[in-house]
Amino acid sequence: MVNWTDMLMINTATEASMNLLRNIGVFKSKSAAAPPTTIIMKTPLWQLAQEAGPFVRLAGLSGAAAVVLGAMGAHRTFPETDAKEDLKKIFDTANRFHFLHTLALVTVPLCRRPYIAGAFFIAGITLFSGTCYYHAFTGDRSFRRLTPIGGSCLILGWIAMVL
Repeated sequence: MVNWTDMLMINTATEASMNLLRNIGVFKSKSAAAPPTTIIMKTPLWQLAQEAGPFVRLAGLSGAAAVVLGAMGAHRTFPETDAKEDLKKIFDTANRFHFLHTLALVTVPLCRRPYIAGAFFIAGITLFSGTCYYHAFTGDRSFRRLTPIGGSCLILGWIAMVL
């Protein structure tokens, strides 16, 4: 069994002896090694984002679509429905979520698994905001059953960014 106290004393004595022999010139002294140089590759941010997939470009298209749809919704009248739903409010929710998740899509290349997070965000924007836009513009509720699935995809996109 190794006695650590003895090992420590032997190592200390050995090191002290070596230092003494170096000082009197028997052994060459350890030359001070130059500190390691760090090589920094300055890569433009757009190149880094491009290497992680098409998500920044898709976010650009999604943002442009959100602006166009926002302008359309601001300047149109919404149809009256039998249920007296506030279609303007539904539209505003769809547009707000569209913008917020488009910004999240821009950050997807920074994730460890960008394709998973990006796929969930794209599916979520399409299913959640898309069905809300359709309902607000037409008054037709036929695709509203897909809205919760889109919301779940948006949640999964945020969770995928953590993984």
